[in-house]
Amino acid sequence: MSSTIAWLRGHRAARLGLSGLSGALLLVAIGLIAFPLITNVAAGTNEGKLTKELASTKIRNEYLNGDVGIGQSLTRIEIPAIHVNVVVVQGTSDTALRAGAGHYTSTPLPCTVGNVAIAGHRTTYGKPFAYLNRLVPGDKIILDTPIGSCTYSVSAVPISVLPTDTAVVANTPGRYTLTLTTCNPRYFATHRLVVHATMVSNAKSAGSTAA
Repeated sequence: MSSTIAWLRGHRAARLGLSGLSGALLLVAIGLIAFPLITNVAAGTNEGKLTKELASTKIRNEYLNGDVGIGQSLTRIEIPAIHVNVVVVQGTSDTALRAGAGHYTSTPLPCTVGNVAIAGHRTTYGKPFAYLNRLVPGDKIILDTPIGSCTYSVSAVPISVLPTDTAVVANTPGRYTLTLTTCNPRYFATHRLVVHATMVSNAKSAGSTAA
């Protein structure tokens, strides 16, 4: 250790480089801590706007026509077991998901027949799916749309799959199902955590007659 210190004393460029590296690492650490906090505050601020939009006549009409735009309010998701209560927007692009949770546009509208799929952040932008791993069979998931609500029941324990495994959001013709996805493990995106659920009740929603 003493020899290293002595060497550094004799090499000013090395000392400057080491100081620069230390500063850069400090900035990275601050960024890693600050970024989630900033995005969570932004998501919380945006939630009020999305809530008003979801209750608007404009969104109701667009929902009935199947024409809700990317980034617009689509439904509210409530998961009592893990204290989730947020608005889900249409789309899963990076911009859309700044709302916290977004609907896969290739899947059916909430509460309709088929496999409705929703993605949500786990550590940023309000982190609505932070504790998706805690869900167990029987836990309820409620979707409240502009024209009615429905309730799904978790049908199996969460599973982890590769991001390339798109089969988890494949359609389920003739069945009323719901799939939730998020990053796994937390703070990384090497896999996706997936929760499947089946509809157990439906209060008049678009195109659905499930009991």
